[in-house]
This record gives sequence, structure tokens and C-alpha cells, in this order.
Amino acid sequence: MQLKIGIIGLGRIGTIHYNNITQQITEAEVVMVADVRNDALPAHVQFARADQVINHPEIEAVVICSPTDTHADYVEQCARAGKHVFCEKPLDLSLTRIQQTLAVVQQQGIKLMLGFNRRFDTNFMKLRSLVGEGKIGDVHIVKITSRDPAPPSLTYLQHSGGLFMDMSIHDFDMARYIMNKEVVQVYAAAATLTGGVVAAAGDIDTAVVTLTFEDGSMAVIDNSRQAAYGYDQRLEVFGSKGMALVDNNKPDNHVYYHEHGAQSSLPLHFFMERYTASYLTEMQAFVKAVKGGHELPVSGEDGLKAARIAVAAQQSVRQGAPVTLGEVIV
Repeated sequence: MQLKIGIIGLGRIGTIHYNNITQQITEAEVVMVADVRNDALPAHVQFARADQVINHPEIEAVVICSPTDTHADYVEQCARAGKHVFCEKPLDLSLTRIQQTLAVVQQQGIKLMLGFNRRFDTNFMKLRSLVGEGKIGDVHIVKITSRDPAPPSLTYLQHSGGLFMDMSIHDFDMARYIMNKEVVQVYAAAATLTGGVVAAAGDIDTAVVTLTFEDGSMAVIDNSRQAAYGYDQRLEVFGSKGMALVDNNKPDNHVYYHEHGAQSSLPLHFFMERYTASYLTEMQAFVKAVKGGHELPVSGEDGLKAARIAVAAQQSVRQGAPVTLGEVIV
């Protein structure tokens, strides 16, 4: 039997999930979609309001890809309707609200998976397995570079929750995922160096964050909203037995050498190209877990922990000092 799914929000991410489910995941079926724009819907898909999707008697799970400020409300409504949920990150911009929503999810006994798709990238999964197998030894440092090719729109930035909650949160989750340890302290420095829409939104576009884990090991993350050469996604793990790294994905791997030097292709241009396969793999994992009654690979608690690190980073920038997770103001 196919898992009957409803989708709320058919923007860029919602469309990716819709296409993956309808074209590549035979174990699931999209029954109904809700979106504020009727013209965003494929002609053969039934349009509905969000509440109609949530309360549809055939729908067993709901994929939430609407704006961030709607996530918590929709998740709670789904939980009370007995529907399992896949929700894009973050669950909310308020840690208190996230905790309240997770309490409802637990009370109702539904499954909730957060959309940290980078965990499902084959390269990053390989690094995670190397760490788990002890091939790196005692891990001392994780280095993550995550830079976008250009800032999003002003309207998006004004509602994103800021760079740490919108963009860096993926890297905070990745650091926990690779290390399989918990963060105890966050030290962040940030600036607005590109101006433009980021400055107009009152946000930052450049940051370096140091995470300290419970055993004293560290992760160093650098972020930028504007990399002229494309979507820069690199990760390195260094430990007592060696080092492993993942470089950027490129359209091809050629290097052209000539009398003036050497040339190669630039990194893939944006996240929809770089992480195409990971979006499919994460949705396959969600469908499999719901249909089989298995534990989810990414939980609501993972989302809360990443959001707490993001809030700690915000506090650290304001205070100009390290912030322990216990100091985070909810």
C-alpha cells in the first residue's frame, strides 16, 4: 500500500518534494496539495486549503514546506489529526514555541522528521561512517565551509530569522551529525560585508562560528551569503589517525592546463543542484520510517538542538563572547 501524502506549500522546496514523491518514490502518493498560489499547482493535482489537507481522511502524512512562521501551527494541527509530519527546518524561530510543539507531537504519538537534507548526501554520509568506524581516530576538529552564491530576496531575508537560523542551522546540524556528540559552547563573530539587500534587512552575511563539544573537540564553520564562484560546500574531519574531506561538487572534473596556468569548472551553482540526490534520499527515508514503523533518521529534537545552537550564536555575536548552551535565553 502506498503512503498517502499531502503537501502544504509548493515553492522551491515543496516542488522538489512533490516531484520526488510523484516521479521516483513508488511507495508513496501525493493526494492533495495546498498553496497560496493556485497557478503553482500541477493541473492534475487537487487544490485545497491547508486545513483540508490536514483533515483529509485518506492522508496519512503531511509534508510541510510553507513559510517558517506557519510550521509550528501546522505541525500541531497535524499531530492532533493523527498525521505524521515531514517539516522543513526550522520548526519555529522561538525555542519556547519549538518545545511546545514537540510536546504536542509526543503527546499525540505521531512521527515528526525535520528537513536536514545534507545528512543524506552520500559524501557526508561517508565521512560520518569513517568517524563511526574509528578510521579518523579521536576526532579533534571538524571544518565546515558553507557559502551561497548570492543573497536571497529582501522579502525572504526579512522573515528568515537571520543567517544563523536560516542558513547556518544546516551546518550546526551537520557538525552534530558528523561528530555524534553534543555542543556545549558557541563562539561566533559576524559582519555585514556585502551590503545590498542583506544590509537593508538588518541581517549579517558573513560569519565564523566555533562550536565546542562535550569532550573539548571543536567544529569551525564559516558562512557567507555571497560567493562569486558558486555554491561552496566543503567539509573536513581531522583526528588522531588521519583526516578526511569532501570537496565541492562540480559539473565535471576536468582540469585544462595551458601556458598561462590551469582551469577547471566552478562548483555547482546552488543548493537545488548540489543536493538534488539528498532531497530524494531524505524523503525515501521518511516514507520508509512511517510505513515500517521505524525510528526516524532526523527527529524534532535534532531540530531543537540545532536551533538552540543558532540562538547561542546570535547571543555570542551580541555579547562578543562565548556562550554556553545552558546560558541560552529562550
